[in-house]
Formats: sequence, C-alpha cells, structure tokens
Amino acid sequence: MDHLKSARQTIPPLFTHPSKFLSLYSNFITKNQSSVTQIESALRSLTYIIPGRFRDAELASESLHSSIQLLSMYHDTLLTRAVSKLPGMPRAQSPHNRYTKFWMVKSGMYRKVATLLAVVQYTELLWEMMAKRKGEKIRWRVVVLLEVVKAVCRFLLLRITHSRPLVTPALPEREVIPDEREDEEEELFEDEGYGGSEASGPGSGRRIEPKEYKMKRTGLSLPVLPNPSDISSYLLSRVLTADDIKAPSALLNKVNGSAQLAEILHIIQPVIYAIAMSRSKDKSNWQPWLLGLSIEYAARQLRKDGLRTTALEREQWGKRGWAMGWWAMRGAFYENVTKGFLHKTSEKLPSLIAGVLDDYLYLWDGYYFSSSSN
Repeated sequence: MDHLKSARQTIPPLFTHPSKFLSLYSNFITKNQSSVTQIESALRSLTYIIPGRFRDAELASESLHSSIQLLSMYHDTLLTRAVSKLPGMPRAQSPHNRYTKFWMVKSGMYRKVATLLAVVQYTELLWEMMAKRKGEKIRWRVVVLLEVVKAVCRFLLLRITHSRPLVTPALPEREVIPDEREDEEEELFEDEGYGGSEASGPGSGRRIEPKEYKMKRTGLSLPVLPNPSDISSYLLSRVLTADDIKAPSALLNKVNGSAQLAEILHIIQPVIYAIAMSRSKDKSNWQPWLLGLSIEYAARQLRKDGLRTTALEREQWGKRGWAMGWWAMRGAFYENVTKGFLHKTSEKLPSLIAGVLDDYLYLWDGYYFSSSSN
C-alpha cells in the first residue's frame, strides 16, 4: 500500500485529473489561436506536398493528414465555444455559420450526425488504403460502405432540418477570436479618451488605434467612433441586408417537388457511382462515369432558381458547381484523357514540381477517394 501511495504521489496532478488538463489545453488553444492555425496549416501543407513521396509509407502519411484534420475539427469546437462566451455586442457571422450553429444548438442529433459525417470524410482515404492491402474486393466493399454511411448521414440531416438543402461543411467553420490588447495600451487608450487620438506626449508620433470601450459593470462594448474622413465606408459596412435580419433557419428554404428530388439525387449519386465502379472490370469503361455524371447533371437541372433563393443557397450551389470539375479526375475520363495529359506535362516540368505531381498521380491512379468531392 505504501508503494502504491508513493507512486501515486509521483504522478503529475494533470494526469490524475484529466479534466484539468483538457481545461488548460482549451485555454492554450483559445489564447494562441493564430499560432495554432499556422502550425495546422504548415503540417497540412506538408502532407499535401508529399502525399506519396514514400510509397511504402503512404499509410503513415495519410494517417498524419487525417489526424491533423480531426485535431483541427476539435480545435474548431473549442474556439466556437470561446467565441460564444465572449462579452460585448454580437459579432458578425457568415450565413453558413449562423445556420449551422443554429442547428447544432437546437438539435443534438444534428450535432452528432454532422460530426460523424465530417469524421468519415476526413478518414475515408485512410480506410481505403488499409482495405486495399487486403485486396481489391475488400477495398471496393469499404468504399461502397463509406459512401452509404455518408448518404445515410445526409438523409438524416435533410430530415432533421425539415427538408432544407445540405450545406458544405455541415459543421460551423472556424471563427477568429479578437486578440487581447496589452494592459499598457489599454491604460494609454483610457488616458487619451474614447475614440482614439494622436499621442500628445513629447516625441510621440504614433497614432493610438481606436478600440471598443468596455463598460465595467455590464461588460458590454460600445462601438468605435468612425474616422471623420471615411464616414461613407463606415456606414456601408453597417448596412443590414435581408439575410442579416432573417432567423437562422430561414437562411435556407425548404425544398419540395423537383427541388427535393434534386437533393435526393445529389445524395445517392456517390453511392450509385461507387457501386458501378466496383462492378466494372475495366477502369477505362465509360459507363460508370457517364452514369454518375448524368445523375449529378440531372440534380442540377431539376433544381430551379426562384425569386426566393437566398444568398446561402446560391453559395452552396456554387460550391457544388465547382465540385463537378473533379469529374475530370475520375473513372474513364481520367484514364482516357486526363491521365495521359498529366503524365506528359510532368515530363516537361522541373524535377521538384514533377516529383510532387507524380505523387498525386500515384494517388489518383490507385485510390477512389483521392478525387472524391463529396
């Protein structure tokens, strides 16, 4: 017993109280958001630059990439909580974040399904790589299964949101937390007065930037006074649009009729295409590619633009339009057209750039999810 007691005393307090460790980690991420974001971007860029540099270690490379994506998603959750607790007047948010945050708060089921969908999307290529080591048959079973899981998640989101179109991503995007001023600057600002002015001390030529005045009793912040020489830009930046005053749920209209059929086709298209590819013996066969593209094109044609189309709807359909460009990197079109062009281009490029392109060609040649946009 004495040995156990002494051993327990040697364990750092953070390991005996995981909640304290998580709290400290959350505070660190919140206070160092810019540095954490830069580190994430650097690591993510590294995995992009050398996706298949070590052919035998592709699994380790993709594991690193997936881990960074999942960690970044956890950081987004921590930062979203921190932003919601900030005192002062409500901060401007994008329509996408307003909409997704509304459903995250209103429906616990939405939060769970959206999180599961994001996790599958971040790890799908890793699962395919592991399955491929067991053989092509197992690989395609895993691919179809993952597409079915994603389709089920999207149908659930469609039902939870009462037949509103899907948004990409289904989770809120990262928001910037305002940097805190140094205490010395705050004291100097208070001495100079609200609104900001030229420093009056001898030898001081620097201008004190305007800062929101925080009321001590209520914790609310008063807006910064505008620059007298730029009143028009100040007023235009504060003009409310129709979407700004809408309820978050009204940022997307409910779909019905042909629009609902278009949304259903958009959801099931990846499943049908994956099944067709799994049954095709020849990668150059045009039938699966034409089938998948036809369903996606039919979904776009069935969707009708009306006078009540919101800005968020136009944004999401714009994303889907750009995503259709990935059909040039899939199936028969890639095997018969794009692949030969890229290989010829690689031969004419400098060795460093050609090496990176060859790494991506290795992924596009062998993996279904390397060119997936869903």
